[in-house]
Amino acid sequence: MLPREHRLTTGADFRSASRNGRRAGSRTLVVHLWTPEDPAASHDAPVRVGFVVSKAVGNAVIRNRVKRRLRHLIRERLSLLPDSGVLVVRALPASAGASYADLAADLAHTLGRVKA
Repeated sequence: MLPREHRLTTGADFRSASRNGRRAGSRTLVVHLWTPEDPAASHDAPVRVGFVVSKAVGNAVIRNRVKRRLRHLIRERLSLLPDSGVLVVRALPASAGASYADLAADLAHTLGRVKA
């Protein structure tokens, strides 16, 4: 589980990250990272992360497994993300059959591209 201060909870934040943020994709994931333009806000708020796993990924058991894996992978990388950033990780249908190592590699690759 992610700490409460790192959870993305409002639909408006999901939309702003998806529409305004930088995007990078792979076979299993699409990552959107949005950092606010206000330099004063960069030190006030921690990075917040949200996950989107649709029914196209699979049934409830598979979707929850994918979300648990992604939460664990992101928790390990929170310190690498910019302060006050908003990150949305969207799982694609291929993530249902991907191993933990494949998801880790795809997440590292997409995060590297979106932060650059």
